[in-house]
Amino acid sequence: MTANDNESPVERPGPAKGRRICPICGKPRSAAYDPFCSKRCADVDLHRWLKGTYVIPGGSAKPEPDGGDA
Repeated sequence: MTANDNESPVERPGPAKGRRICPICGKPRSAAYDPFCSKRCADVDLHRWLKGTYVIPGGSAKPEPDGGDA
């Protein structure tokens, strides 16, 4: 038996499960609108996606070749 056997497990960094907050306004999350606190914050997030504020990085799309078959 070593001296480290009696130590408690290492805690991982990050927010505790009960302390998670809304990514839009910082208020505590609601179970009904998780991960947001309200319908308003969920709608704000959706609007940001639809408007193009959030972008998922990726490679450039290649233009489709013009086959000329009509």
